[in-house]
Amino acid sequence: MQKITRETLIEKAKSLLADGTVTRVLGWKKGDFSYDVTPAIFTSVEQMQNDFVYSEFSGANFSKYLIKETKKEDGKVLVFLKPCDTYSFNQLLTEHRFDREKVYAVGIPCEGMLDENKIKKAVGDGILSVCCDGDAVKVETLYDGVKQLNKGDVLSERCLNCKSKKHVAYDELLGEDGEVIDSNRFDEVEKLEKMTADERFAFWQNELSRCIRCNACRDVCPACTCEKCVFDNPNSGVENKSPANSFEEKMFHIIRAFHVAGRCTDCGECSRVCPQQIPLHLLNRKFIKDINAFYGDYQAGAEVGSRAPLVNYTKEDLEPSEAVNREDK
Repeated sequence: MQKITRETLIEKAKSLLADGTVTRVLGWKKGDFSYDVTPAIFTSVEQMQNDFVYSEFSGANFSKYLIKETKKEDGKVLVFLKPCDTYSFNQLLTEHRFDREKVYAVGIPCEGMLDENKIKKAVGDGILSVCCDGDAVKVETLYDGVKQLNKGDVLSERCLNCKSKKHVAYDELLGEDGEVIDSNRFDEVEKLEKMTADERFAFWQNELSRCIRCNACRDVCPACTCEKCVFDNPNSGVENKSPANSFEEKMFHIIRAFHVAGRCTDCGECSRVCPQQIPLHLLNRKFIKDINAFYGDYQAGAEVGSRAPLVNYTKEDLEPSEAVNREDK
């Protein structure tokens, strides 16, 4: 597979900016450390040459950023999309959340993003730089010099269980496209299902008790795009605040999981940005697994306009209504 580099993406942006195809670029900006990468808008090649980054830490899914970006001004925005990002891109189009005519999407292949928390756990604090050389990850530290890790040991969880190397949306594709993968992403869900009810309760009690209600999971989630979130409504009783009790603590995540059921593309952004490292993706994967089992295999975002099983009623549904039963009789 063709290696996509920072220079490759800058050259592509340069040509599209020069011929007027786009007026700005949604990309990754470097921070204080090599693993500190954040989304940013670039309006010139000079800005990109100074601050643009593309590395194994460019994990952010840009799809949700297009909602506000396409409302700002005329002209198209160039966005670089990894395979998993394109599913969120399609799902948002299905929900009419951004103007497709104002976006120029360039698909880029991905061989997996690194998890900075796994790296820190392996080498400790004082990380100065991180670079990949094939399957080797070389980490320069302030206290212990250079340490070498195996890439597979520090890959992001969503990349270890990648569902697809295939782009399902783009205007232009760089490199070769991949295929949908028969991954093991439901293995952890099955482990939870095999627990007793008390064991599962204890598991989630332990995980969710660490939540600090920073709302990072909600804010980054491509499926959370309500103009007025229930957790921002002062009349809801659950407005943004630290949990008053253990019930409220759990309900934040349970309500959010129900709100994205059938629409979650399993992009893993919720777990990626959680400062407490709570495996929030497992809640969503449980819903995805059950939907597949009850209604047939369905992948949110695979096609623009596809209707999720939860909103696409048929007489063969798991629980047909009484009205239909009477009609059949």
